[in-house]
Amino acid sequence: MSQIDAIREPVRDELAQFNQLFSESMKSDIPLLNLVTRYLLKRKGKQIRPLLIFLSAGMIDTPTPATHTAAALAELLHTATLIHDDVVDDANERRGFLSIKALWKSKIAVLIGDFLLSKGLITAIENKAYDILGIFTDAVKQMSEGELYQIQKSRKLNITEEEYYAVIEKKTASLLAACTAAGARSVTQDSVQIEQLKQIGLNLGMAFQIQDDLFDYDIHSLTGKPKGNDIQEKKLTLPLIYALQQAPVGERKSILRSISTKSKKRSTQQKVVEFVHTQGGIEYAKLRMQHYTNQALEGIRKFPPSNYRNAMEELVGYVISRKK
Repeated sequence: MSQIDAIREPVRDELAQFNQLFSESMKSDIPLLNLVTRYLLKRKGKQIRPLLIFLSAGMIDTPTPATHTAAALAELLHTATLIHDDVVDDANERRGFLSIKALWKSKIAVLIGDFLLSKGLITAIENKAYDILGIFTDAVKQMSEGELYQIQKSRKLNITEEEYYAVIEKKTASLLAACTAAGARSVTQDSVQIEQLKQIGLNLGMAFQIQDDLFDYDIHSLTGKPKGNDIQEKKLTLPLIYALQQAPVGERKSILRSISTKSKKRSTQQKVVEFVHTQGGIEYAKLRMQHYTNQALEGIRKFPPSNYRNAMEELVGYVISRKK
């Protein structure tokens, strides 16, 4: 049994039921829509967000139909945002396969994303899950704000470390926080427990995004070269932000000038990666990632011991140790 399968074990039956309902929720009378959604279903990811929801619910009480509604809503919203992200980033691959944007072009990709968003809203309304819908709509608003703020800062290359944390809290951590909060809300109205689970998701999301940003500077990748995607897009993430803080003024200006004018060149990307490693940016980002990981684990351990709690702890470790 793989690590992720072992983590899923306490909610195996719930996930099996979820997958059946999720597939049904994506059906349409439009043949093109069904063609695209079948492609999506065959290439689904690890479904971390539904897993978070079921484990969060289980840490408090037995998962309910509302828990399933929350899981479906989360996965529909997450899938929609990934499709839209690929259009924004002009990305032709997603999880090692061709993206919807690459296969069906941007116009259809945007409309498919809109369709999934609407299906998520319909799912929540049909099941009268208004509180859960409110949790996720707030997260979607924050995600949009975070992406736009990052684009704004990338144009001026002047993002600070505190602003970086604000960006990733909105664009990534807010959705994971919504998942854990919604999982809790599906089984209780206790505001204290809901807030505790929300903070666990928020800290996990912060660690998750820092780990994701570290991948761009991995000199031991399968190709032997770092990906450099963030550098190409002129996104200053934590490893680079810290390195720039440590460097002499002249070197800092030189690096920023290279990113501003030559970010798409492989030589520039290699130069920036070497600079980040030399200035300790990788070690610092790992320390910050571990800080948020520890915060998440501390929050989890406030709940009574159970298989659900054990699996949640394992999930935190899995998320921040993943290789891609």
